[in-house]
Amino acid sequence: MPPSPRLLLTIDYESWFAPSRRYDHLPSEKRFALDNHFCNRAIDPILEILGDKQVSFYLVGELIDWYPDVPQKILESGHEVGFHCQIHRPLTSEEEIEKDLKASTEWRKKYNVQGFRAPMINTIEAVYPLLEKYGFSYSSSIYAPSGHVLQKGRIKEIPVSTSPLLSNPQNLSAPRNMNVSLLLGGEFPYGSSMMSGLFRKMVFNLVEKELKMGLSPVIFLHPYEIISPDDFIKNFALDMLYHPLIVPFTFNKSAFLKDLLKNFPTSTMKDYLNEY
Repeated sequence: MPPSPRLLLTIDYESWFAPSRRYDHLPSEKRFALDNHFCNRAIDPILEILGDKQVSFYLVGELIDWYPDVPQKILESGHEVGFHCQIHRPLTSEEEIEKDLKASTEWRKKYNVQGFRAPMINTIEAVYPLLEKYGFSYSSSIYAPSGHVLQKGRIKEIPVSTSPLLSNPQNLSAPRNMNVSLLLGGEFPYGSSMMSGLFRKMVFNLVEKELKMGLSPVIFLHPYEIISPDDFIKNFALDMLYHPLIVPFTFNKSAFLKDLLKNFPTSTMKDYLNEY
C-alpha cells in the first residue's frame, strides 16, 4: 500500500547567484564574499515560515563551510538535510560527480544525509551506482509525472513532478531535465520553481488535483525565492539580460509557499520513503 498522499516540498538551499553559471569557477572565498551572509541570514526566517510543517532541504556543501550552524538548525526544526552538490555547477560526468561526492563525505556522514538532488535537476544514469557507493538511499534528480518511485539498483528515485499533457512517458531514465525535448513531449514541469514563478495559480491547482488523486507531488523552491537578498535584481541584472529564463527565479514566492503550507500536508522525503 503506498504512503498517504502529501506534498513533498523541497528547498534547494544555495546562494542567490547559483542560477547563473558566471560564478561556478570562482574560488570559494570569492563566492563566500558574493553571498554576503545571505544564506546564513535567510535560514531563520525560512524556518519560521515553515513552522511545524516538515520539508527536505538539499544543501550545497560549501555553505556548511561558510555557515556551520545552518544544517543543525534545519535538523533541530524537524526537517531533513539532503545533498545538493558540494559546489553548485553542472555535474553530468561520472568523474565530476564522484569528485563532488568525495569532497562532501565528512559533513554528509555527520548529518546522516540520505538524499541527493542533482544541480539543475540534471544528471546521468551512472549517478545511481555512485550514490549507492557513497551511502545514499534515494535521489530526486529527474523530472517525471507524480506517483513514480523508481528503483535504480538500491537507490530510489523520486522525480520532481511533471504533468503529462499527452500520454505518460515510457522512458524515465536520466537525464530528464527541463529542456525542449521534455516540453515537446507534452510534460509540464510544474515541480520547478521556474513554473511557480510564471504560473503560480496553475501549479497550486495541479498540486491540489494530484493530492486528491492520491499522489504525492514533488516541488522545489530556493531560499532567494522566499527571502529576497539585498539588491537582488540589481546584482543579477546582467545575468537576466543575457539569460532571460533566470527571471522567474528572482520572483519572491513567500506568499505562494505560505499558501502551500496552509492548504496541504507535507513531510520530508525520508519520512515518505520510510512508509514504503
